[in-house]
Amino acid sequence: MKRLQWIICLLLLLTLAGCGKKPESKKETIHVYNWGEYIDLDTLRQFEKETGIHVIYDTFASNEDLYVKLKKSGDPYDVVVPSEYMVERLIRENMLMPLDYSLIPNSKKLDKRILNMEYDPGNRYSLPLFWGTLGIVVNKKLVDTPIDSWKDLWNPRYKNEIIMYNSQRDSIAVALKMLGYSMNSHSIPELEKAKEALIKQKPLVYAYLADDGRDVMSQGDAALSVMYSGDAALMCRGNKNLEYIIPKEGSNIWYDSLVVPKNAKNPTGAMKFINFMLRPDISAKNAEYNVGYASPIPEAITLLPKEIRENKTAYPDMDHLPPLEVYRDPGDLVKVYDRIWTEVTAE
Repeated sequence: MKRLQWIICLLLLLTLAGCGKKPESKKETIHVYNWGEYIDLDTLRQFEKETGIHVIYDTFASNEDLYVKLKKSGDPYDVVVPSEYMVERLIRENMLMPLDYSLIPNSKKLDKRILNMEYDPGNRYSLPLFWGTLGIVVNKKLVDTPIDSWKDLWNPRYKNEIIMYNSQRDSIAVALKMLGYSMNSHSIPELEKAKEALIKQKPLVYAYLADDGRDVMSQGDAALSVMYSGDAALMCRGNKNLEYIIPKEGSNIWYDSLVVPKNAKNPTGAMKFINFMLRPDISAKNAEYNVGYASPIPEAITLLPKEIRENKTAYPDMDHLPPLEVYRDPGDLVKVYDRIWTEVTAE
């Protein structure tokens, strides 16, 4: 009997001890979804070290991939980095959370010239991480005449030496601008003319490429390539025979921005992450890693090596550029874009 009482007392003591034990605390986490090879991953480790917030980091290849993931996947993300027209679409579809500026004091360090754009007036939902332009990379070893127009991409003398960007939005925009229309045209007749122009151009095209176009141009295997300024700056840095031009008709100026999805699990951690990415030393570190993708923070630019901050491909004189347009959300015209691109690529 005494043995039984002793066992009961022991079990009671173990139960009480277990009740007093504190449960292990769960580490704070944020999920970030960004473009591939877009930031120095060391900045993520630095953020974790400084804040104690663990970052789960995934990447995407296009704005459309990002949209599908946010729309159809159950995976919750706390910070994502869409481009301007996709920011506008996500706002329109009520998929973003307003930013808490009390947690983002570094927002005051952004260049005022690239804020308050039409796709997000007042920057209620987004703040730029990088910006740049769209233009043409020219291989001077294969091109002996001045290149200054989108029309040069339709010149038969460069047959099989032209790389078009493998993106319906960009290729259609180039054709629209070449024809003298807005890159954001909502006119069906103008969009049809752009389609006809792309179909007419197709026999001249070496290939429709995206990131893989960098290698082709860097190796000197094509004469002309539609390219974003960030990639162009890196390519021109490695191959002195390459140069980047913004056509005289005008082009696209783009912004990839930090936003917080409405279903974010850790919005406070997300705001802290955005603030960290906008810190001048961190922005400079990412801009140096990316070379040609321009920091939106003047103080960060001063921290960059001279050869980067004076690179006119990445940091052009904004007062002496052709007219530039920000891509806008095409709205219901998305289906028209899809049809046009299918018809162009099917020919």
